[in-house]
Amino acid sequence: MMFPLRATLRALAVSGLAASVAVGQAPASAAPMVIPPAAEQMAAAVLPLPPTLRVGARVLGYDAGKKLVELRAAAAGNGMTCLADEPGDERFHVACYATSMEPFMLRGRELRAQGVKGDAVDSARFKEVKDGKLKMPTLPAALYSLTGKVAGWNGATGQLTGASRLYVVYMPGATEQTTGLSVVPQKDGPWLMFPGTPKAHIMFTPDMR
Repeated sequence: MMFPLRATLRALAVSGLAASVAVGQAPASAAPMVIPPAAEQMAAAVLPLPPTLRVGARVLGYDAGKKLVELRAAAAGNGMTCLADEPGDERFHVACYATSMEPFMLRGRELRAQGVKGDAVDSARFKEVKDGKLKMPTLPAALYSLTGKVAGWNGATGQLTGASRLYVVYMPGATEQTTGLSVVPQKDGPWLMFPGTPKAHIMFTPDMR
């Protein structure tokens, strides 16, 4: 039975090439994943931070085997850790958080690597915090992130376009009563998410003045 020719163009997140597949023909083998050079990963990873914090931030990125490794240690006096964009999809996402949150963040990565998904990741972490196995910071801890499309990132120039910003400040255990912040999402002011949990944090919207 003959089928009409159908071309599927799919933007490849890392290589930027396009593949054309014709039904009825053997599909071309997938192009090998390209891991950006460490310098490019670091340049992208620190973009969410205020400029004064970028130079000395610790950066985690990917080696040739797509294993998350430390690309750069933090400089003295810089308390931020940044995650490079994970290669292999069409989403561009980089984030930087206060290093005091590293035990919580690291545990999340470990659980996901073990196959734990969705809300079960937080359930496991929350229990470990309650049991005293996972330490949370006692002072507020900031997180900055940028999310967009891979096509918006130019590794050669270090320029990113079309990405959305997000800012949060973690305050483990914080509630509406202890902070005076509403738990109702607002687009023109701060609000509290996950109140009363180890993951409680203040959300800030990019268009706030």
